[in-house]
Amino acid sequence: MNKIALVTGSSRGLGKNTVLHLARKGVDSIVTYRSQKAEADEVVKEIQQLGAKAVALQLDTGKSDTFADFAAQLKTVLNENWQTDHFDYLVNNAGMGIHASIASTTEAQFDELMNVHFKGVFFLTQTLLPMLNNGGRIINLSSGLARFSSPGYAAYASMKGAIEVFSRYLAQELGSRQITVNVVAPGAIETDFGGGLIRDNAEINQRVAAMTALGRVGVPDDIGAMIASLLSDDNRWINAQRIEVSGGTLI
Repeated sequence: MNKIALVTGSSRGLGKNTVLHLARKGVDSIVTYRSQKAEADEVVKEIQQLGAKAVALQLDTGKSDTFADFAAQLKTVLNENWQTDHFDYLVNNAGMGIHASIASTTEAQFDELMNVHFKGVFFLTQTLLPMLNNGGRIINLSSGLARFSSPGYAAYASMKGAIEVFSRYLAQELGSRQITVNVVAPGAIETDFGGGLIRDNAEINQRVAAMTALGRVGVPDDIGAMIASLLSDDNRWINAQRIEVSGGTLI
């Protein structure tokens, strides 16, 4: 039977790119979406056209009080479609961006970032651990902004810094189950993230490209392909690592 991945926020952006690359490697996927069901259904169709199996489930990773119900839905879907109640790979990708200086960040903005990028990842992972196969994999998404600084991203980057620490502890505690945990930290990528600022603002795009050793801004294929590769058996001995995928930004 094919391996099964659950990739949060995979109806668009890097999550979508990841599940498509996984499908090309023969990995089935649970696609989660917050509100755009039609987009998620299209991703499912694309996965199926690549010869893999997929199902879309609604999930708001910022609402931890919904996780128990989500886990129950997931168990039903796994049983109905794969005749199992376990899966192999968890990719905590879902996210959103808020650009605000430290002086102007509101408590509501801070809480929203915290709920999605740290609290949600922590407690969704906790909830799903009993369903993750021994020998499975977890990848948590961070950001290049946890290493280098850019004004306006202090709260966002702080949550990603917390994810990096959490991932090391998670790797330690899950070692007895032979589950690896790694962090993938993308640099600036041309997606609709943060309102498509990097993709659509030519001046900012060129500024980031000038700070990058490879001379351009990243594209989704730079990240999705890397995550799919990291989940393969070829990388079974990589554990508790932060891997930045930024083309060499600010090195």
